[in-house]
Amino acid sequence: MAACSSSTTTTGTTKATSSPTSTKPILIGASLSLTGDFSADGQAFDRGYKLWASDVNSSGGLLGRQVQLKILNDNSSPTQAQTNYQTLFASDKVDLAFGPFSSLLTTPSASVAARYGYALVEGAGGAPAVFDSPANQSAHNVFDVSLPIEDEMIPFVNWVASLPPGQRPKTAAYPMADDPFADPPVQLAQQKLQALGVKTVYSKIFPAENASYKPAADQVAATGAQAVLLGSTDVPTVSAFMQAFEQQHYNPKMFICAAGPDQGAAFTSAVGKGNATGMMVPNGWYPGYSNPASQKMVNEYVAKYGGSPSDVNADVAEAYSVGQVMAQAVTATKGTDNAKIISYLHSGVTLSTVQGPVKFDELGRNSSAAAFTFQWQKSGTAFNQVLPTSASGSVPILNPKPNWTS
Repeated sequence: MAACSSSTTTTGTTKATSSPTSTKPILIGASLSLTGDFSADGQAFDRGYKLWASDVNSSGGLLGRQVQLKILNDNSSPTQAQTNYQTLFASDKVDLAFGPFSSLLTTPSASVAARYGYALVEGAGGAPAVFDSPANQSAHNVFDVSLPIEDEMIPFVNWVASLPPGQRPKTAAYPMADDPFADPPVQLAQQKLQALGVKTVYSKIFPAENASYKPAADQVAATGAQAVLLGSTDVPTVSAFMQAFEQQHYNPKMFICAAGPDQGAAFTSAVGKGNATGMMVPNGWYPGYSNPASQKMVNEYVAKYGGSPSDVNADVAEAYSVGQVMAQAVTATKGTDNAKIISYLHSGVTLSTVQGPVKFDELGRNSSAAAFTFQWQKSGTAFNQVLPTSASGSVPILNPKPNWTS
């Protein structure tokens, strides 16, 4: 596809620029996992990007220009994602770039974007490794619109800190899968809970793809920890720990997982609705988020793709927010000059998205992101927002967690 903007070449790199008076479409390139391990998330991102583009174009485009997406499939491969962005920048000469799904693919993709002078605005690359990479430390060109992964359990930590000392857990266990998404929030929470006087009685990382999680779960149960913060990646991991705990007649007073309990019926059907009661999980967005722009997006998504609001997952909101942030940067800088966009996004400006406010720190992390904690309540029939307690829509937290029911 021909480039939609003029380009200049400097020391072997190509930086997309644009004339404000151009009437050609603004070409935006992205690599997404439409197949492979991350396909469910990648396809949700694809719908989010396309829903945003449709909304922008129906409102007259950006700077009077229509938006055109070029999305390449990386098959959930970091190597293919790199190749795709190389193609988008060097051959297609896209004007702007949206990020892929996952920190695993964002880190190598960001290095390609840095080499070609592009701002990479993304919504699912929040692991510390993304921002600590040599390329980003040098170019500062990656911007994550979503809640930084390591901050996901901060509402839980703040809630524990708000409890009278006699009601705080005295001990805590931190089992973690070997995963760049699951571990950072648990590790930061451990650090902060220890500072509150909560004693660590277990903290170990186990293989992410484990033949059996029972040995690690049995070790946790043997500690009798009053709180468990599980660095989980999926439902099977959480289910295995819950089953082992039940077999050991061990019931922690507080149990929060990095991922798994947020998967709705897939979670409750695996563990049983009764056992789900009291389980907690963090997230940065949910369909009931009381943000007018978010509610509008949810309604548009249901009208376009069918289903109900509860079927709209956070990937869609993350992708849509990427488009919103880039649109505000293009409007503010009056063009698609990536150097100006990078400078603008680092200027300390606060932007608005369906996920809430976005303000990037010096590394490109969203320092103003909304963060929530959810808990299964009412015998596993209600998935309720419980934290922060001061947030609109939060209901009283169920504490302590009820005993296992089967």
